[in-house]
Amino acid sequence: MSRDASLRTWVSDLTPTEGARFLFERASDDGAGARYTIAIYTPSATFSGMATLGFDGAVALELAAPPELVTTAEMFAKLTARSAAKQRDDGMPPWPARVLRWRGPGRGK
Repeated sequence: MSRDASLRTWVSDLTPTEGARFLFERASDDGAGARYTIAIYTPSATFSGMATLGFDGAVALELAAPPELVTTAEMFAKLTARSAAKQRDDGMPPWPARVLRWRGPGRGK
């Protein structure tokens, strides 16, 4: 099975019955920061965009989604960006290949 086929199978299982799943997949890492594709899965819709993250904690999103989903995606992006410098300083890869988070009832909505 090709990587694309396995990724499509894996991604198709992310639609939640409630809340939202946020998937960030690293598209590039230029040494100064990283770009991630973003997919937000809700029970009724999927939204996609891009995030640019910097070692200084800076985040820029290109994401057309409802404001509450954009705010949550921005929070996850900032957490990832803020931890990158420490990961690098600890000798670890600074930018994870994939970040998956869920928010729903009881989890910050």
